[in-house]
Amino acid sequence: MRIARFTTGDDPVYGLVDGAGEKIAEVTGDPLYQRIELTGATHLVEDVRLLAPVIPRSKVIGIGKNYADHAAEMGTDVPEEPLMFLVPNTAVVGPGDPVVLPPQSTEVHYEGELAVVIGRVCKDLEPEDALSVVFGYTCANDVTARDLQRSDGQWARAKGFDTFCPLGPWIETDLDVSSLSVVTRRDDEVVQDGTTGDMVHGVAALVSYASKAFTLLPGDVILTGTPAGVGPVEAGQRVEVEVEGIGVLANPFVRH
Repeated sequence: MRIARFTTGDDPVYGLVDGAGEKIAEVTGDPLYQRIELTGATHLVEDVRLLAPVIPRSKVIGIGKNYADHAAEMGTDVPEEPLMFLVPNTAVVGPGDPVVLPPQSTEVHYEGELAVVIGRVCKDLEPEDALSVVFGYTCANDVTARDLQRSDGQWARAKGFDTFCPLGPWIETDLDVSSLSVVTRRDDEVVQDGTTGDMVHGVAALVSYASKAFTLLPGDVILTGTPAGVGPVEAGQRVEVEVEGIGVLANPFVRH
């Protein structure tokens, strides 16, 4: 099931997206917290504005260097345990929203990723139980001010600027994520082409590991890491992240 959050000009609502990604059947309530029912209203996807499918009320948890080829291109080894960092929920934007390049940075990079959306409160999970708390999956671009990441020595500012965490286009709730293609395009050029099968730590392991540090809440998002091929993006360019079985998340980059 594909669940989108969207607006037709009024308050945001949720809907179920058809398999072709062309139509949305509007539903009542927030699927993370309430039972949903069809309202009878339908819309064409092209006629609505898709929003970030979830706005985490608590946190976004990033995972660094979870692909060996990406760790190698960064000149580092793969960490023995998942390398976690936190991103503020104010960084989250949706499909088509502009990513604003901050004046503090001259080296902003894209990072296409699979994102995991948590569906219920959980703590101290074992890997074999971890997938039971997953609500679904979406595409993410873990935008990073690479020069600030190097100079700061930690990643809060480099990855936490407003608009630096695009999510979308919707949440897919029924998906085998063991071996999905993850492709990133910059102005239609393929710059990342990986597979979730190459993740050092899989989704179940990441959810378990995060839950042993933090209580996970409905709507929390875990970014699972990026494959090799990260690189700079400039104002006026457009970046697309496509995850097999989900869809395409596209965002323009601008400088104010």
